[in-house]
Amino acid sequence: MKKTLKHLYKLAANKQPIACVTAYDAAFAHWANEAGMDVILVGDSLGMVVQGHATTLPVTLEDMVYHTQLVQRGNQQAWCVADLPFMADKSLDSVLDGAAQLLKVGHADMVKLEGGQRILPFVKALAERGVPVCGHLGLLPQSVLKKGYQVQGTNPEQAAQLLADAKALVAAGIDLLVLECVPSDLARQITAALPIPVIGIGAGSAVSGQVLVSYDVLGLTPGHTPKFSENFLTGRDSIQAAFAAYVSAVKQGHFPTAAHEVG
Repeated sequence: MKKTLKHLYKLAANKQPIACVTAYDAAFAHWANEAGMDVILVGDSLGMVVQGHATTLPVTLEDMVYHTQLVQRGNQQAWCVADLPFMADKSLDSVLDGAAQLLKVGHADMVKLEGGQRILPFVKALAERGVPVCGHLGLLPQSVLKKGYQVQGTNPEQAAQLLADAKALVAAGIDLLVLECVPSDLARQITAALPIPVIGIGAGSAVSGQVLVSYDVLGLTPGHTPKFSENFLTGRDSIQAAFAAYVSAVKQGHFPTAAHEVG
């Protein structure tokens, strides 16, 4: 059965962790389904792990639509979130067009935008048109050239701003929130303050669910694996087994552990 926002909200309300992984093609989406994944994120991380770029910035809207199409051909059950790529939010018109392309052509279930106060008008416009929206706060990969890959919310001023941004995004109409690379105590505070599910990546265990890049889950990412991730293929003989182990670890509260915390 196809999972819906209502299903995700029910999981969060019942304190049952939501399991999410990135996918960029039909095969990975199929095996994520087989493992019982709740959410698939077609992330602009594809620019780094699939296309070989140093950042996510070169990814185009056409790339995102194409990969979302591939994923949705293999996805029969999970809720599918697709990223609006870098500079697709340069204007309200470009945001609306990008969201339309991802939903109408890519067949995504939801679009994800990075940022806080700046994107509030875009979130409001999308929500008014019935578009499910996922926010993204903390470390913002599309802002890496300015802010770098650093833990966010480590001082009282940053923490207060992230909490204020989260509340403002909810008021504007987001339905989910991704929190990336923030201290676990701050992630707990934000999650408790919001009426929507919060999906963490490098944000500790006191959130509504977890998301990891599939290539990290499978130990396929060249070079350094993020501290907040784990290679679930170690000791297992298939992608399906690795995804299933990841889902089980999230659902049972065994992942993440204190060793995965970044703050």
